[in-house]
Amino acid sequence: MQESIPNIYSFKVKKINGEDQPLSAYRNKVLLIVNTASECGFTPQLKELQLLRDEIDNPDFEILGFPSNDFGKQEPLNGAEIASFCEVNHGATFPVFDKIMVRGEHAHPLYQFLGDKKQNASLSSKPRWNFHKYLINKKGELVDYYLPFTKPLSSKIKKKIQRLLTEDHQQ
Repeated sequence: MQESIPNIYSFKVKKINGEDQPLSAYRNKVLLIVNTASECGFTPQLKELQLLRDEIDNPDFEILGFPSNDFGKQEPLNGAEIASFCEVNHGATFPVFDKIMVRGEHAHPLYQFLGDKKQNASLSSKPRWNFHKYLINKKGELVDYYLPFTKPLSSKIKKKIQRLLTEDHQQ
């Protein structure tokens, strides 16, 4: 009997308005999970992430943004201010969740899972700065990660997303 590979669907995150959002709501979608910050040198990637979302334009693909103040205190905003900043300044309409910690012992359980191969059974890659990207397949499994300097519109990211979207995932 095949052991099941750990996935993200058991985690809950908080929406900007404080409501719980189970990640199981994104079942059967390819996800790009990104820790964001409004005052970082990489912040223009918010616009690039939206352009990537628009370019791929597939209902089975979504980007999930997780603001974090863990690196250089570059996310001073809270709640609705974050959502407004992302949409007004960068046109981001993909889901942006409530601010969380993404590193250290107080990291959100989702980020503890994503950064630790013992938990995700795939890769070890804890974020070392803002705009670290995790790629999740349609089964909710971590399949790749990209460091902050890898632009969202890079062919490496786009090709991998397209490949995951076309793979047949029998459940």
